Amino acid sequence: MSKEEILSRFHAAASDPAALKEKYLAQGKKIVLTAPVYTPEEIIHSMGLIPMGAWGADVELAGSKRYFPGFLCSIVQSVVELGMKGTYEGVSAIVIPSLCDSLKVLGENWKYAVPSIPFIPMTYPQNRKPSYAVDFTEKGYRRVIADLEKATGAVFSEEKLAESIGIYNRHNAVMRALAAALADHAEITAAQRSDVFKSAFFLPKEEHTALAEELLETLGEPQSGKKKIFTTGILCDAPELLKILDENGFQVAADDVAAESRQYRTDTPAEGTPLRRLAEKFSAMDHCSVLYDVKKTRVDKIVADAKAVNARGVLVVLTKFCDPEEFDYPLIRNACQKAGLPCVQIEIDRQMRSFEQARTALETFRDLLD
Repeated sequence: MSKEEILSRFHAAASDPAALKEKYLAQGKKIVLTAPVYTPEEIIHSMGLIPMGAWGADVELAGSKRYFPGFLCSIVQSVVELGMKGTYEGVSAIVIPSLCDSLKVLGENWKYAVPSIPFIPMTYPQNRKPSYAVDFTEKGYRRVIADLEKATGAVFSEEKLAESIGIYNRHNAVMRALAAALADHAEITAAQRSDVFKSAFFLPKEEHTALAEELLETLGEPQSGKKKIFTTGILCDAPELLKILDENGFQVAADDVAAESRQYRTDTPAEGTPLRRLAEKFSAMDHCSVLYDVKKTRVDKIVADAKAVNARGVLVVLTKFCDPEEFDYPLIRNACQKAGLPCVQIEIDRQMRSFEQARTALETFRDLLD
């Protein structure tokens, strides 16, 4: 396929996951929704089920307001809104982790707002490094497996999990390689780059890996000419925001976005039983706003990674009412200032209709980088 055809495939998957859902159901496959941020997709995949991301959508909130206060993250509110509207009809279950207060609320409210789709909690330890925390995570995975077997009729196998871990580790490696390559290819727009990452939540990992490898092969010689920036946040997929970035000549050279590169930093280790290895993977994760870290190593990593790709500035895309990200922002801003990196914050949520304030801020930011 040509580069344009591959990018079109990514866009189709990223922009219309509902069509993919109907396709999988028509094929007789069972789907399990995976809520942010680190749902154990490998387990779902190994059981012959289709994991599909549930990160909400840009939708007006109506019915979900009965379950949430207005000051809660719109990602979780829109997940319930879509569930109440029937967007997820036909899926077999939803797995929701417990890594922030909003996600805990999401799980409990889902049981009442969308009773037709079973809610499966995944309780992670925030103090995840000690061996007893790894034990806790492994036991949590075993309970998720039991709930999945009950909800779907699928059967878990350690052997199949080992195979899925290999598939996901390979996907991680390809996505890291692609992200590194895109840092030097200004012809890939911010919107196209977003499609590459977002589509990974909806396509089977084998298919997404193959497409990503094909895209890598078509990139050719590095191309420049845009203002390189580094992005960080939970989500950076709002079409209007991406359009503004492209219209103003920005190139997303690298990111620290929860729905993008943060997903692929950590591989599952090779030694041990498959389920234990998966628990050790979570224990090894770092540099994320929703993962407990007294030293806030994420902040220094943002500066180092931005400099590594010669980014001229840092764009913080702050999801409104996301407390973990809000707590980190002053530290990120101060670190960028000390490093001589211009930094700008854009606040967004899933209900935004006007991005004119964001446009003004980004136009000013662009001029600052001249």
